[in-house]
Amino acid sequence: MIHKVAIIGAGPAGYTAAIYTARATLSPILFEGTQPGGQLTITTDIENYPGYPEPLSGSEMMGYFKQQSERFGTEVIGDTIVKADLSKRPFTLTDSMGTEYLTESVIIASGASARWMDIESETALRGRGVSACATCDGFFFRGKEVMVIGGGDTAMEEAIFLTRFATKVVVVHRRDSLRASKIMQKRALENPKIEFEWNSVIDEIHDVTAGKVTGVTLRNTVTGELRQRDIGGVFLAIGHKPNTEVIAGQLELNPEGYIVTRPGSSYTSIPGVFAAGDVQDHVYRQAITAAGSGCMAAIDAERWLMEQS
Repeated sequence: MIHKVAIIGAGPAGYTAAIYTARATLSPILFEGTQPGGQLTITTDIENYPGYPEPLSGSEMMGYFKQQSERFGTEVIGDTIVKADLSKRPFTLTDSMGTEYLTESVIIASGASARWMDIESETALRGRGVSACATCDGFFFRGKEVMVIGGGDTAMEEAIFLTRFATKVVVVHRRDSLRASKIMQKRALENPKIEFEWNSVIDEIHDVTAGKVTGVTLRNTVTGELRQRDIGGVFLAIGHKPNTEVIAGQLELNPEGYIVTRPGSSYTSIPGVFAAGDVQDHVYRQAITAAGSGCMAAIDAERWLMEQS
């Protein structure tokens, strides 16, 4: 059997692409991957997605997305694509069980993964005071002192954004100088609500009260000295990694590894292959922009398929 559309990824971009292609009677198949719902599932409360007057969890929202896509006929497959042959049409996708799927078009919506410190307490407290998205979660830290981990432009942008809500923002950087651009350094260094912990890394995140972040243990990278500091939230800003392993060496990527799409569209460097969401967006990384690009990919795929018939 040759499918018309296969979608890799089950976040806002993937499910939106599924809703639109299913309503266009293209009978899409969608592969959920290792994290159904994408990064949004680790967000406790979502308040900035239009149409939801009351906050809801990321998992709950993604459940609604999935139900809506299935209502229109999307076949959701709870497996991961581990191999993709995009060298000829129909394209061949292989899942982790070795099953092969043939498809006339592919929408890649596999997202990007935040880079984490990989310590046990960080993993346990994700969504309960540990976040990798200040824009998503900063609102919930009003009146608290928070930390931002990182020294690049993203870290400075996150820190400056968080000063809108937090009483103080402490930037923790493992070196004694920043990697951020001069203009971003200047803005952060001159902001009275931002403080810097130089030559430092987090060894442990503490949660002595009801499973929420209450403090950290900092380690000095020069002396090895350990000390504790009370804190109400920890934001990771050490980068994101687009999930492009399955198409490595086949599609054009930018220097950071994100899929390159034609300006104003979801077309990639291979006809019939489209990209949506965080796997091609290193700027906005929001649920609503991901969903919008999923819509674009679906419409582009539908029009492209019509041109081939």
